[in-house]
Amino acid sequence: MNDRPKKMSGGKPTEVRRSRKTPKEDKANATRMMHHKVKTARGRKIGSKLWLERQLNDPYVKEARIKGYRSRAAFKLIELDDKYKLIKRDSLIFDLGAAPGGWVQIALKRGARKVIGIDILPVEHVAGADIIKMDFMDEKAPSVLKKMLGEDPDLVLSDLAANTTGHRNTDHLKTVALVEAAAEFAMDVLKPGGHFVTKVFQGGTEGKLLQRLKDNFEYVRHAKPDSSRKGSPEIYLVAKNFKGRKKG
Repeated sequence: MNDRPKKMSGGKPTEVRRSRKTPKEDKANATRMMHHKVKTARGRKIGSKLWLERQLNDPYVKEARIKGYRSRAAFKLIELDDKYKLIKRDSLIFDLGAAPGGWVQIALKRGARKVIGIDILPVEHVAGADIIKMDFMDEKAPSVLKKMLGEDPDLVLSDLAANTTGHRNTDHLKTVALVEAAAEFAMDVLKPGGHFVTKVFQGGTEGKLLQRLKDNFEYVRHAKPDSSRKGSPEIYLVAKNFKGRKKG
């Protein structure tokens, strides 16, 4: 393809000649000019193009790269912890749906003594954590996690998300099943006074589950971190101060 500037008939190239003088910085347009657009390549769907553009221009993605966090999701945990004081020094933590490891990094940075993570996807090693590649919905997963930690945790984090099928009802049921499984696991393993955080979706928290959490925790709230994309239906459910497992 010829990349030379096109000429008008009988005229000069429409390209503006460069001045030898260095132009003054236009601060007013600096942010706008930093916006990156992705060209549509052969075989690239419009959805992929928009996702790439969003990633390139997302301030949290950029900040995560600068700080060495593995994903922008790290900022969600930072915000939740700042507001709800979830991570204590020497905390023992389970991270369900740990890939790519951003929450593990923040938990350790904020003083956790040990983090045990699980994800169906492989996760690169994080110093101070043990992360296994396993489906949390595997019936063996809870016992494997308990054995790995060896003690009752102070905090159970769940950023589990079901792979979508495009069928709304099916995706809703899969998401609810993950949230319920994470909640039951948390109530089975937490120390009295421990906390539980799980990703849910707007309209996706069943009344029975919400009531069960309220019965077993002293404090239950929904939260939407600023770092959660505005157009995303995701929200987080924060349950604090576990009352302890009922005897009998």
